[in-house]
This record gives sequence, C-alpha cells and structure tokens, in this order.
Amino acid sequence: AMAHDFESHDGMTEENLYQKIFASHFGQLSIIFLWTSGNLFHVAWQGNFEQWVTDPVHIRPIAHAIWDPHFGQPAVEAFTRGGASGPVNIATSGVYQWWYTIGMRTNQDLYVGSVFLALVSAVFLFAGWLHLQPNFQPSLSWFKDAESRLNHHLSGLFGVSSLAWTGHLVHVAIPESRGQHVGWDNFLSVLPHPQGLTPFFTGNWAAYAQTPDTASHVFGTAQGSGQAILTFLGGFHPQTQSLWLTDMAHHHLAIAVIFIVAGHMYRTNFGIGHRMQAILEAHTPPSGGLGAGHKGLFDTVNNSLHFQLGLALASVGTICSLVAQHMYSLPPYAFQAIDFTTQAALYTHHQYIAGFIMCGAFAHGAIFFIRDYDPEQNKENVLARMLDHKEAVISHLSWVSLFLGFHTLGLYVHNDVMQAFGTPEKQILIEPVFAQWIQAAQGKALYGFDFLLSSKTS
Repeated sequence: AMAHDFESHDGMTEENLYQKIFASHFGQLSIIFLWTSGNLFHVAWQGNFEQWVTDPVHIRPIAHAIWDPHFGQPAVEAFTRGGASGPVNIATSGVYQWWYTIGMRTNQDLYVGSVFLALVSAVFLFAGWLHLQPNFQPSLSWFKDAESRLNHHLSGLFGVSSLAWTGHLVHVAIPESRGQHVGWDNFLSVLPHPQGLTPFFTGNWAAYAQTPDTASHVFGTAQGSGQAILTFLGGFHPQTQSLWLTDMAHHHLAIAVIFIVAGHMYRTNFGIGHRMQAILEAHTPPSGGLGAGHKGLFDTVNNSLHFQLGLALASVGTICSLVAQHMYSLPPYAFQAIDFTTQAALYTHHQYIAGFIMCGAFAHGAIFFIRDYDPEQNKENVLARMLDHKEAVISHLSWVSLFLGFHTLGLYVHNDVMQAFGTPEKQILIEPVFAQWIQAAQGKALYGFDFLLSSKTS
C-alpha cells in the first residue's frame, strides 16, 4: 500500500503529489482499454460470435477456451458446449449482446475493435510517461483551476462523447439493426435517414421520429423495420426485450445537448457563467435551516484531495448501483433479458462494485474530516452542522438499519415457513410499488399502471 500512498513518499510536495496522481490516471485508463481490447480479442479468437449472431436466443455465447492439463475425459465432455470442439467457458458478461447491439456482426469487427483499443491503451500509457517529464508536468495552479476543469469535463468529456455515441448509434447501430451494413468502406455514402440533414436545417425535427420500427420488427433485418432515428416510444422491442435503439439515440442526443450547455456554466477567462464559489455561497436557505449553508465549501473541497476523492467515489458508487438496477429492469442490449444468468451476473457484479466503491468514499471522507477539515474555514456551514449532530445521525442510522434488517429477515423466515407448511397463499409479499411506478412511466406495461408511456393513450 505504501507504494500507492504518494503523500508519504520522500521529498513529496503538494505540486509533486498532484502531478504524480495525474500521471497515474493515464496508466489506469491504459489498463481499462487494454482489458476491453482483451475481451474483444479472446471472443474473436476462441468464441463463437459469428454463429451466435445468427441465433442469439438458442446458441450459448462462448467466452474463451479452457486449456487445463488436469481435465480428464468427463470434464472435457462436460465443458464442451455451445458448438465448440473442446472445453470452453460460456460468456455470462453480456459482451456478446453489447457488441451485437452496437452494430458488430463479424469476428473481423471484433479484431478491428481490439487492435484499435490496444492502440488507444498504448497512447494513454505514453501520455502517463509524458506527464512525468519536467517539461510536461502541469503546475499546481492548473490543477486547482476547478472551473476550467469542470467546463471541459462537462462539455468535452460528457457532452461531446455523448454526441459522438449518438452519431455511432444513428450511423452504424440503427442501420445494422435494420439489416443495412455500415462499415469504414461505406459509412460516408449511407444516409442514416432518407431525408438526410434537410429536416434538421429546416426545423422539421419531427421527421426523424416518423415511421419507427414496428412491433413485428426482426432485429438485424429489414423485416418490419422503419426509418426513424430519434424516437420516444418507451417500453421494449418485442423480440429483443431491450430498449428501442432509436429511443437510446434520442436519449444520448439530449444528454449531449444538456452537457454541452452545462460546460458553459462556470466562469473562466471568457467572462460568461458563474464563479463556483459564488454559487455555493448563495446556497444559504433564508430560514436558516442549514446555518451558513455552503459557505467555505469551495476552498475546502479544492484544497483537499481526500474530500475530492470521497465525493467522486460516492458519486460513482451510487451511479454503479443505479447501473445494476437499470441494466436488468430496462435492459439496453438486445436479447440480454432472455439470458437469466447474464442478468443475475451483471446485477450482482455492479452492486458488489458499488459497495466496494462506497467503502472508499467513506474511508476518504473520514480521512478528510480527521486531517484536512478546518473548523475556522467551515464555521456554521453544512459540514460543521453535520459534525455537531453526528451522535444523533449515527444512532438513528443504527436503529433504522437494525429495524430494516430484522424485519426483512422476519418476512423471509415467515414466507419460508409458509412455503414449507404448504400454505404459500399466507406469504406476506411486498410489491416494490415505487420502482414499478417509475418503470411504468418509462413504458413497462407489465404492471398495469396505465401511466405516462405505459398508458393506452400515449
């Protein structure tokens, strides 16, 4: 652990610390891209992707071969499945469904993607090395320029990347889902919509939502397909049991617009937008219910790496948990919903990771309060008030958690006993009505709520 604890290293200054952390982030990104490249490579080499895309419902996707010298004949026979000639692992990660949905159809597609991501990985590795060289190490003032960083991350990272993803969905994934192949050889000559950009420039945007895919559309073919590229249908594609690709393209376009606008929110050299410090200091409820509100928070956050890391981990941990929930309740990938093992694996995987990340949030938040928190700088603000009430907060969290835990266990025990005694009708069954209501609002008709997008009249 000491190797990663940059703060404890000899001769470490604040500026040097920021520079080391910044450079290490490129190494992290490099590993992520190399990992994804490896997934693509192993499926292209040892998987059955081209066979699977011909019948995603019945053919089991192969992750990779098993080369184990300890396998006897019974083990070899048991693990030889999915049309393979030797023992293999079945993929339960959802990558087949993911790649199929975004328009990949052949092993060559997978290999090209793998090579591209390996090159991106190498670029990031080089960038990490480069930013450790004296001429390319940013200054401390650059790291502390929060407004510029937020603007770039909101507009550039989230906004432009969402716009680019919309472009991919509209130009590649949606045509592929309708049986029209789009590749590097023809993507400039295939119009994603028959009217091209005319509706965009004439303000007739509704044209892009007209004639969507029909309920009888067979995914990956022209049968029952439409022409719409940006829709708001709600619900699921009847065959794939996944969200409509045209709905997702519309969603990402909306996200792109919101975030590109949001990237102009904070004031930098251009004199537009607001100072973040001014926004925070204005957050003082007139009732006095939060004391000094958010006064002093800007410098407190900007000068504590542990606080920044704690906030980032809390955000990502929460988002990861939401990803787990939404990936199974509103599956985005074609045929994912019919693969129950994959559904369960992806849900569990993301909830586990959310839990680990939240542990990091609490740990670094605690380090901030013990080491970086300045009572003078945060007089009467929300941080001070939380510390003042920590006994009441912790004791209430304790009894609420115990209450929920014991009552949940009690219900499980009761229901199990009713099953065992042959009276299942006496079970106390709980319906997650709020979750069902949210899903019904987004088009899930199963619950019979008749509400918003699941309404018969919508």
